[in-house]
Amino acid sequence: EEIDVPVSRCFNELSPAINSVAADCAVITASLPAHVPSATTALEAGLHVLMEKPFAGSVQAAQSVVEVAQKRNLILMISQNYRFFPAPQYARTLVQERRLGKLGVIHVDFRRDQVRYSDQHAWHFALADPLLVDMSIHHFDLMRMITGVDAKRIRCSTWNPPYSSYRDPPAAELTVEMAGDPETAGLETEGLTITYRGSWSSTGERTPWAGIWHMEFENGEVVWSGRADQSGKGDRLEIRPFGDGAAGRRSRRERLPLVPAAGRAGSLRAFLEAVRSGVEPDTSGRRNIGSIALMYAAVRAAESGRWEDVEQV
Repeated sequence: EEIDVPVSRCFNELSPAINSVAADCAVITASLPAHVPSATTALEAGLHVLMEKPFAGSVQAAQSVVEVAQKRNLILMISQNYRFFPAPQYARTLVQERRLGKLGVIHVDFRRDQVRYSDQHAWHFALADPLLVDMSIHHFDLMRMITGVDAKRIRCSTWNPPYSSYRDPPAAELTVEMAGDPETAGLETEGLTITYRGSWSSTGERTPWAGIWHMEFENGEVVWSGRADQSGKGDRLEIRPFGDGAAGRRSRRERLPLVPAAGRAGSLRAFLEAVRSGVEPDTSGRRNIGSIALMYAAVRAAESGRWEDVEQV
């Protein structure tokens, strides 16, 4: 009604839509329980699929839909839109090229202020594990993107402030041990630690959506923030060489190259390129399983209060 879509192009179920409307692809933006069934239906009908994050309710469910895409030789891509911004892409390059030597530790902070109840946000306050599943999945995916490796294990503590309107804890503090790979990321094996503090109910100063990242290398620090706006122009990255203040070793803010398309537009662009070329995208379902494996390990760690291994796939 809002955008005058003809009634003939509106459907209550996916199968009748596929049978009635000519299409090459399906974009799945339904809620999490509908992701895998909808994607499976579309893939079995011969459509390429772009899905929202997190793309499955379990690692096993993720593997099942990935197998359907592989059997039918179709593109299954996850819209990890935070990857398509200048700062994280530049940070990844710094890691790959070892400009400051080996990477040793990363500290990530994320704060937003969805604190008090309103009718507009009522659905959000009822989400299960709202921070870890709805928001931190972006940051978990960026951890893997920037370092080039998967996570090994995680410990996590969550809490719900007394003034929060959330049903489940909207705040967390966690530590991730990455399973380093010297061949791909220049890391000592199992030598990288990432700490993370995140909150959907913070009354502190807001961070950009991608958070604020402090990355400590053997020869200096990189500080960056991303997705301050939809264009990527608000991204910031600063290099702080070790021993800053010495002659010729001044901190400097980098001029970040703009991306061809930022955020969701970047996801759509990458998806279309993958469909046209047949080349598996960086955030294909197969390659993105490691991100949801880390996310679900965080949920388990919050429940158990112990270190939890990240399922390796």
